[in-house]
Amino acid sequence: MSRTLISQAQLRRGRGKFLYWTILVAVIVVFTLAFIGPLYWMVTGALKSGQEIAQTPPTLWPEDPQTANYANAWNNLNLAKLMFNTFYYAIGAVFFQLVFDTAAAYALSKLRPIFGNVVLALMLATLMIPAMVVIVPQYVTAIDLPFVHASLLDSPWAIWLPLVANAFNIFLLKRFFDSIPEDLIAAAMVDGASPLRTLWSVILPMSRPILGVVSIFAVTYVWKDFLWPKLVMPSPETRTLSVGIYAFSGGTPMNVVVAASVIAAIPTVIIFLIFQRNIMSGLTAGSLKG
Repeated sequence: MSRTLISQAQLRRGRGKFLYWTILVAVIVVFTLAFIGPLYWMVTGALKSGQEIAQTPPTLWPEDPQTANYANAWNNLNLAKLMFNTFYYAIGAVFFQLVFDTAAAYALSKLRPIFGNVVLALMLATLMIPAMVVIVPQYVTAIDLPFVHASLLDSPWAIWLPLVANAFNIFLLKRFFDSIPEDLIAAAMVDGASPLRTLWSVILPMSRPILGVVSIFAVTYVWKDFLWPKLVMPSPETRTLSVGIYAFSGGTPMNVVVAASVIAAIPTVIIFLIFQRNIMSGLTAGSLKG
């Protein structure tokens, strides 16, 4: 029998059982409303007219649902181009993070270089620095890349390069690689496999869950990021979804902007629903060794 904060004897009593279920239901309802409430307002607001979405108090359901708002948002805000740009940036971010973060995590976990723990500690220390603190030096670097003195503005490299060295992903990958038995690495070395061959033939096939998690994190980060793409992608042809919707929000009715936000959120929701089991299995795969 598993141990809990409340004993089974107390849960069987009338008063204890009532208090337990009352508190449990109240907590679930509050957190559900906190998470689902904004999404519900966004979806229903996209079906309202301009006057109805701005009225106070707001209506819980559209009086006259207007599905044409989605068509207007798709056509007027050029969402097809914005979505293509965002997919392109996301795919590049996934590729570069998988290549470089996997190599760094493999080196720290299995090759164990000198001062590897110091390097890992310095990487993890960067997680304590707020992103807004480094936004200025990153932007200065992007407009005048050292040594080559080239500008990365309106270039996908301005989004890809800052995402390559991701300390959190390197830490996740390293923890997973630590859980892979050393006997497999030794067997590969006995067969004459080089460290690179061992990574490709032994480590990566066993690391599909955590690689999927890193890929999903990279896609969602690019998809939701706003400030950095707004700074380095000033041209309308290179904007991402979030920046493009914001740029058109000034002269566009609010209900059309909300409909565009719903369309922009659909791909990430679909990705989560499809890969939610992979996300949980990948995050917990490296917690147990064996």
